[in-house]
Amino acid sequence: MAKEIRGYLKLQIRGGQANPSPPVGPALGSKGLNIMEFCKQFNARTQDKPGQLLPITITIFTDKSFEFVIKTPPAAVLLMDAAKIKKGSAEPNRTKVGSVSWDQIKEIAETKMPDLNAFKIESAMKVVAGTAKSLGLRVKGVAPWDK
Repeated sequence: MAKEIRGYLKLQIRGGQANPSPPVGPALGSKGLNIMEFCKQFNARTQDKPGQLLPITITIFTDKSFEFVIKTPPAAVLLMDAAKIKKGSAEPNRTKVGSVSWDQIKEIAETKMPDLNAFKIESAMKVVAGTAKSLGLRVKGVAPWDK
């Protein structure tokens, strides 16, 4: 028989670095979950992605057990890594802070494909290119579908 769901919790934690200190501890403790058990499971499942910011969705059941799904890193984080910048532009429409190529955008789109609502890689690339534009990044070259 399926367990009854009590709620959901969304967090962003660096891979392999979950510990009971804020923000993880208070968020899980307020829901009555075993914080150390979550930290052990999360760190074990993300040891291959150390330091990467990972969004997770925790499903909380009425018996205080939980399940969690680890998603792909945010597109903005991947784009900032590709462009080698610390943060995006304060005025993305006026001030450009870096640039990325279409090859880098395709690579990021392929990484993000499971979490995007796109069926084709070209659509996913357009989503990632839009994120790049709102970060203040210039996309170098001609889009593959315009050639």
